[in-house]
Amino acid sequence: PVTDGSRELHSLCAQLEFLLQFDMKEKRSFFGQRKDYWDFLCQGLARRRQEHEGIRFVTSLDKLKTPVGRGRAFLRYCLVHRQLAESLQLCLLDPESLREWYYARSPFLSPQHRAEILGILYELDGVTFHLAL
Repeated sequence: PVTDGSRELHSLCAQLEFLLQFDMKEKRSFFGQRKDYWDFLCQGLARRRQEHEGIRFVTSLDKLKTPVGRGRAFLRYCLVHRQLAESLQLCLLDPESLREWYYARSPFLSPQHRAEILGILYELDGVTFHLAL
């Protein structure tokens, strides 16, 4: 199993975060806090009317104060529970929402790139992750 001490884990998480933030439009909350991929994921899953256990878990963690911290915790939760590809796929189903959050260079706006990314992420479902949540 992949654990917190794995170099590959840190590289994987950094690449996932880079991918989710790449060419993302800058958005701000009502109070001026910059929104990040955590907000995109929450909105995408809410639009699918999916009560996601990972979202509920992460929002219950009082120590997490920033959208980036919450996003990282969500990615780890999804890796442990083999839900990353499915969760992201639900968020990527709505082209209008994607254009609202991302500029044209984002690979999420290309059907071919999106399919390739999801295919690779679904392969991760076969990997066992033992991570501290």
